[in-house]
Amino acid sequence: MRVTLLGTGGSAGVPMIGGADGSGQWGVCDPSEVRNRRTRSSIVIENSYNQRFLVDTSPDMRAQFLACRVPGADAVLFTHAHADHITGMDDVRILNRIAERPLEAFATRQTLDEIIARFGYAFAPWDGNGFYRPVFMAKPVEPGDTIEVLGLDLRVFTQAHGRAESLGLRVGPFAYSTDVVELDDAALDILAGVDTWVVGCFLRHEYHYGHANLSTVLGWVARVRPRRTVLTHMGPDMDWDWLRANLPAGIEAGYDGMVLEFADTAAVDANAGRFG
Repeated sequence: MRVTLLGTGGSAGVPMIGGADGSGQWGVCDPSEVRNRRTRSSIVIENSYNQRFLVDTSPDMRAQFLACRVPGADAVLFTHAHADHITGMDDVRILNRIAERPLEAFATRQTLDEIIARFGYAFAPWDGNGFYRPVFMAKPVEPGDTIEVLGLDLRVFTQAHGRAESLGLRVGPFAYSTDVVELDDAALDILAGVDTWVVGCFLRHEYHYGHANLSTVLGWVARVRPRRTVLTHMGPDMDWDWLRANLPAGIEAGYDGMVLEFADTAAVDANAGRFG
């Protein structure tokens, strides 16, 4: 199994729009460090048969697929219905053309209802005459469910995300928790014993009502005890060099294009030497 981090930024990305000369607002992030340039958060999971399961359709989806050389996807899971996780869905029509069929879309019933209210055309029945629009088949899931997707068993769980909820997921040795500020005991029990956990950490020290900061993530890690923790959904105060110098052993910042490969139950870093 292979997991590619398509994007590792928050809802506005890094840099954010603006800056005195229009080149962007970087916060404390060093613009010369390529791993500080972050698109909106999304991942793709690939099984041993080269079938791919996309998690969220960010507004940067097209550029992410091209940059990461992802040739297509066969199913989608939506973690929640916030704009930075769904508004790239029109590009799914190209994925439909590649797969030559509608794609299953897994999400909670509430998330599906919210998405359908905004993008109803993407869930209308397909007439079989090409894909001029994205075409999904809605597949409602409940937190705690284990669903089989492309031969992979995915366990999904609820995460508190401020005024909303999001879905986390676990697939064997790997788990993904973006857009989260609190995890209940049920979620932490599902995460227990995971090898590699990609988890959202928007801020270093500041409080945010919808997203965890570093101290919160460190507390979760102490309980879950993954072998490797990779941070995602990072904002402009999460500088790559600062994180590399200050994070405890076993915890690291992710970056756009980062690849994690899993052989049996052991995770392998497929990026060794990529940045020198």
